[in-house]
Amino acid sequence: MTATKTDITAELIRDLLREQHPDLADHPLELGARGWDNQVWRLGDDLAVRLPWATESADGLLRKEHAWLPVLAPHLPLRVPVPQRLGEPSERFPRPWLVTTWVPGEPADRAPATRAAEAAETLATFLTALHRPAPDEAPEGRHRGGRLADTAEHFTRELASATERGLIRDPDAVRAVWEDAAAAPEWTGPRLWLHGDLHPANVLTADGTISGVIDFGDLFAGDPAFDLAAAWILLPDGATDRFHDVYRPTADAAALRRARGWAVLRALAGIHIGEAGVRGRPGGKPTWGPPAQASLRRLTASLRR
Repeated sequence: MTATKTDITAELIRDLLREQHPDLADHPLELGARGWDNQVWRLGDDLAVRLPWATESADGLLRKEHAWLPVLAPHLPLRVPVPQRLGEPSERFPRPWLVTTWVPGEPADRAPATRAAEAAETLATFLTALHRPAPDEAPEGRHRGGRLADTAEHFTRELASATERGLIRDPDAVRAVWEDAAAAPEWTGPRLWLHGDLHPANVLTADGTISGVIDFGDLFAGDPAFDLAAAWILLPDGATDRFHDVYRPTADAAALRRARGWAVLRALAGIHIGEAGVRGRPGGKPTWGPPAQASLRRLTASLRR
C-alpha cells in the first residue's frame, strides 16, 4: 500500500524544513502517527508535519486541506490541524507536504468517549458549526456522499464477507438498517461543508469527551447525513438522542435514516480493517474492530425502536 518510495525519517523531514522553512528546522521532531494517507510528525510543542506516504491520492488531499481548512477553522469550536506552511515537491521528496498546528488528544479508537452527554453535545455543536452552505467551487466527495442506493453492490459484498468470516452475528438486521436508509428520500437542500471521514481514528478525546478533530483530507460539500452518521460511530451507548437534540437545524427523519445507512457502511469497513489488524494483514488496525462492532449493535437497535 506504500506509494512513497522515499523512507520518511526525522532526518528527511529536517532536511525538507531546512530547504523550504529553515526557521522551523531545529524544532524537536517525534513520530506521531502513520495514518491511512499520511504520516504525522510532531514538530516542537505546537506544530506537526504531515507527509503523504501510503496512497497516491494523498497529495491532492493535502492541497485541499491547505486551501480550505484555514477558511473553516475559525468557525469551529474544537481544535483542528490548521495548515501553516505548504511544502512543495522537491528533488529530496517529490510530493507536497504540510506544516499544521498540533492537536493534542488520544484517538477515539484507542480512548473512546465515555461521558455520553458531554460527548454528544460537543460533537453536535461541532457539526452544527461545520455544516454551513459551501461555495460552488467547494470540492466534491471522492466516492462519498452520493446516493446511498448506489452503494448496494459494495454493501452486499462487505456484509457477505464479514458474515463469512464470522464477524457479523445478525446480517439480516444489518441489511434491514441499510435497506431502510437506501429507501429514504434524498437530500434536496444546499451543499453543506462536511468533514467526510469521521471515524474513531480521526477524532481525539481527552477526559472522556471529544477534544479535537483531525484529517480533513476528505473535506467536501454535500448531504449532511454523511457526517451525521458519526453519532452512531463515535458516541457511547445512550448518547445519540442527546446529539440529535443539540444538532441544528434539527435533522428530519429522512436524514437520520440516510445517516444510519452511511454509518452501517463505515462500521462494516471498520470491522474488516480491525480483523485485518488482528490477523496481521497489511493495512489492518486492530483498534478499529471494537468501536465498529459497537456501532453495528447501536444501529440495529435503533431501527427496532
